[in-house]
Amino acid sequence: MANTAALTVRRNFARPSPERVERLALAPTGWVVDANGRTGALDYRIRALTRAVRFCGVALTVQSRARDNLAPYAAIEYARPGDVIVVATGDYQEAGVAGDVMIGMMKNQGVAAFVTDGLVRDIEGLNGVGIPVCARGLCPNSPHKDGPGSIGLPITIGGVVVHSGDVITGDENGIVVVARDAVDAVLAALPEVAAKEKKMDRMIAEGARLPMGIAEMIREKGVRLLD
Repeated sequence: MANTAALTVRRNFARPSPERVERLALAPTGWVVDANGRTGALDYRIRALTRAVRFCGVALTVQSRARDNLAPYAAIEYARPGDVIVVATGDYQEAGVAGDVMIGMMKNQGVAAFVTDGLVRDIEGLNGVGIPVCARGLCPNSPHKDGPGSIGLPITIGGVVVHSGDVITGDENGIVVVARDAVDAVLAALPEVAAKEKKMDRMIAEGARLPMGIAEMIREKGVRLLD
């Protein structure tokens, strides 16, 4: 009877062009969400813990067993320069899934950032590596390296389903996933979002106290006064 493989890997998947990723990287995450149907942000508890915060790249997905990091280590080999390695642990919070050694090797491979719904460790060393590391928090407990796990298959992290080939972008406000098939639509909508934001900024500078049309909307929806 053959032994069950510790890892399942999908190596080949469609990717958006580097030019599209570069264009998305220019937009704040809030604008990306607005252009993406007001959705796509990961759970707010997954955030950059390092001094390096901003990133945008193609997601390489990893599913890791709780308290195990065999799959994240194996993913380094399959990452392309500019990729963001995204590791789902099932929100495991009793040990770190990565530390400065792993993240340093990811940087050597050209990985742009690391995102997990679990924990990491070695914050001083992570800051020294210099790429964004996003997680729920820090814990010095270490993992095992046994598997099972997967690379390149769909995962769920922070309430969002992520496929390898999606674009994932992060800044001080949070982390947003744009499905690969939605990238063109988001890019097409971003100029309108940017124009709206600039218009709102001008209105505030001129003393506005409500956005245009909101007062009328409130009246149409109705107000019940209690005094």
